[in-house]
Amino acid sequence: MRAVPYRAQWESPDLVADILSGALRASDDPLWARSGADSVDEYEFWSWRACGMACLKMALAYWGHEEPPLVQLAEEASAHGAYLRHETGVNGMIYAPFASYVEQRFGLTALSCPELPLSRVAAETAAGALVLASVHHGVRRPDTTPPHRGGHLVLVIECTDAEVVFHTPSGDRADNQAFATVSRERFERFYAGRGVVLRPSRASFEMPT
Repeated sequence: MRAVPYRAQWESPDLVADILSGALRASDDPLWARSGADSVDEYEFWSWRACGMACLKMALAYWGHEEPPLVQLAEEASAHGAYLRHETGVNGMIYAPFASYVEQRFGLTALSCPELPLSRVAAETAAGALVLASVHHGVRRPDTTPPHRGGHLVLVIECTDAEVVFHTPSGDRADNQAFATVSRERFERFYAGRGVVLRPSRASFEMPT
């Protein structure tokens, strides 16, 4: 198994369960300043929406690139059109401008994939890629049935005929944060069939067969 480091979308992974339950506000996170936010309110805003940025941080750390703070990444990605802010929040991360931002900023290969079956995810990860996969956030509890698919990004590290191994930026306990492992059949229930493929350089991209 590849030693991909884990990053949560909150700066204190051990507090995620309390933040998700409402026992704590994200602004109560004592490590909020590490995010690069100018204020606790800015951190509160972005931490709930930055699953894609947490996945990017994991990939950058794994491949030995500079790893900017979470909110800095979100603001930079927004400037490239990856997020569209409005009065009540932001639209979900937009893959094509995000991929363009990642290539320009970090020199990675990034491919926006509005159609990304698990067979392709398996081929990509086997070839050395990492995949931001759109799933329902309930994948933290894979024995449940989600109301819909997609809406949250996880970083897929490995996908075989039997199981999928991934990091969950909003995982609320150790076994569903880093190297969470579920059967391929169960993962499919949460997976929207789309995402972003990341490779370590901007060299010519060859689609695995």
